[in-house]
Amino acid sequence: MSESKLAGQYFDAAIGLLQRVRDEEAEAIGAAGALVAETAAAGGRLFAFGAGHSSLPAQDVVYRAGGLALMNLLPIPGMVGVDVMPATLGSALERVDGLAGVVLDNSPARAGDLLFIISLSGRNPLPVEMATHARSLGLKVIGVTSVAYATATASRHRSGDFLKDHCDLVLDSKIAVGDAELTADGVGAPFAPASTVVTSALMQAVIATAAGELAARGIDPPMLRSGNVDGGHDWNRQVMSEYGDRIFYQR
Repeated sequence: MSESKLAGQYFDAAIGLLQRVRDEEAEAIGAAGALVAETAAAGGRLFAFGAGHSSLPAQDVVYRAGGLALMNLLPIPGMVGVDVMPATLGSALERVDGLAGVVLDNSPARAGDLLFIISLSGRNPLPVEMATHARSLGLKVIGVTSVAYATATASRHRSGDFLKDHCDLVLDSKIAVGDAELTADGVGAPFAPASTVVTSALMQAVIATAAGELAARGIDPPMLRSGNVDGGHDWNRQVMSEYGDRIFYQR
């Protein structure tokens, strides 16, 4: 099989997943966008969390051109992307009981805020405890996960629960267990993951919906402009000054 054919198959698989999510998750995306807009309009703060590669879609909605300025990353040292050595330590940290509570208790998050928790499998203690503790603090929680894992794998949390079991709203990425879209002769393992592509699109779709919801309420949503267009930096400085009490990535 030619390399170009494999590339085409990957694009087809990713496009198929995007179309499926667009169609099957439309109601949930609308509800999530409305919840983001409601929180923003009420003066609440917005946070996104993900561990390992699940942190990439969280980072994708924070401090970027065309993005909502109010989105903040909720980081855990050693778990943002693969920025820890060895990289396997990040996976191990996802299984540490109690870590989520410590992070939330030492974060700016408070009652009335909104937290996206992104976890492909949703089976490790960290995302489950992040959701339960956040809700106990009075936050709304939107889980972004693959619901398929809850039927094909066992939870690693002592409760037996998954992330999806402790959210106010769930967005299902539809990613198959194992997160690999292709197989080929001579390649011993399935390959070509699509979770980042699909989950990032889900997050951006929610933010786009929220922007429309805010505009419908008569509120000009605080969107960021590219710093590489004339006037972009000045625009962003004004937005960050006006909403500085809810933006934590500039401190």
